[in-house]
Amino acid sequence: MGQMREELGPLWRIAWPLLIAQTAQIGTGVVDTLMAGNYGDTDLAAIAIGFNIWLPLYLIILGTLFACSAIVAQDFGAGRFERVRSFLPQGLWVAVVLSAMMTPLCLHSGAIIELLELPSDTTAKTAAYVSRVGLGFPALGIFMALRYHTQGLGVTAPFAIASVVGFVANVPLNYMLIFGAWGAPELGAEGCGLATAASMWLSTLIILLYVLSADSLRQYLPDRWLQAPDRRRIGEILAVGLPVGFTFFLETGVFSAITLLIATLGDAAVAAHQIAINVWDVFYIPMVSVGSAMATRMGHAIGAGNPQGIRVAFRVGAALSTLIGLLAMSLLLLFPDAIIGAYTQSSDIRELAFQLLRLAALFILIDVVQIVGSFVLRAYKETRFPFLVVTFSYWGIALPLGYLLAIHWGDSLPEGTVDFWVSTILGIAIAAALITWRVRRIFKSLT
Repeated sequence: MGQMREELGPLWRIAWPLLIAQTAQIGTGVVDTLMAGNYGDTDLAAIAIGFNIWLPLYLIILGTLFACSAIVAQDFGAGRFERVRSFLPQGLWVAVVLSAMMTPLCLHSGAIIELLELPSDTTAKTAAYVSRVGLGFPALGIFMALRYHTQGLGVTAPFAIASVVGFVANVPLNYMLIFGAWGAPELGAEGCGLATAASMWLSTLIILLYVLSADSLRQYLPDRWLQAPDRRRIGEILAVGLPVGFTFFLETGVFSAITLLIATLGDAAVAAHQIAINVWDVFYIPMVSVGSAMATRMGHAIGAGNPQGIRVAFRVGAALSTLIGLLAMSLLLLFPDAIIGAYTQSSDIRELAFQLLRLAALFILIDVVQIVGSFVLRAYKETRFPFLVVTFSYWGIALPLGYLLAIHWGDSLPEGTVDFWVSTILGIAIAAALITWRVRRIFKSLT
């Protein structure tokens, strides 16, 4: 118990800036939804659909570069500081290439959106929104490379500051460009996309300035930032990171696919679903922040060859995540009307959203197990197993079962949204069970 109390301080010092930063990032999506919902139902639907098109691409970049955190954490724990210093330029090479690959997919997403056969106005607004968000994608890779390099060291303040500045700036930018305030054009969903892109660039500039000016980070930065690509180091990033990137892509992609299918059930269905997803994201972020901090602390202990430190970091991270999950579940079950009322006054949307929030409460409780287990595996740089689990549980079970219940057998009614959520809960439960099995095997091998 004494060791857990001692571990709580270092883990929390990493976790709380992550919590602030990631809450700010998800808060940007919540603000987008709130402001668009007050502008028009079509714009709200366009952002709900468009968000689920660009988010999986964003997560490929984020997930792949997460490898930098896991690799740097183990090198830092082992005292291999020269490897830490030489690693950042190679992470930046990967970041730039990934951004160059994902940006055109956002800018030319109209053909994919047309396949959904949405109302013409919704199609046009969705395409405009996604293409404008794509203007911020060139900055994303650099932001993530810097974030995960410093996070591997156990330093998360740069990420927090940059994310909060981006969030704060996004609010007036949204107001100006969505509603046409202060002499700006009234662009609706398209304006929301421009505001999001601008906040991406601003956040990248802030984190770059922080890293360059912080004396405490100087010893972990390269003497020359522009270096020739090192195939071995880049290969290490890709071997660890690509399965994480594709896991995030598939994990979020299944929610995106479900959202796009729900969009065919009507605007009320997709709006209620987006409200539930937004609320779930807000509570999901603290658990991810603690899990990410736990993985960093475990990585330091793995690099130092300290089995007891590995176990203690895991226990503290798991306990904190469980407490957060129980609190989130309680709030969703006790105050659903207040939560939904902040988004909409539409009776059709409110009734359906109420049912979804109750399911989201159950989802969060199960997801705690999956989140903690996944970050344990990432701390060990074991990333292929979670990729296979997500592929099987979400794409092999949750998505096809939801389609059968809601659309094939359910006559495509708005209430089919509930069937999609039930199927997704089944998928996450299977994923949690499989990942728990793998984590138990790893801990049994510790000496």
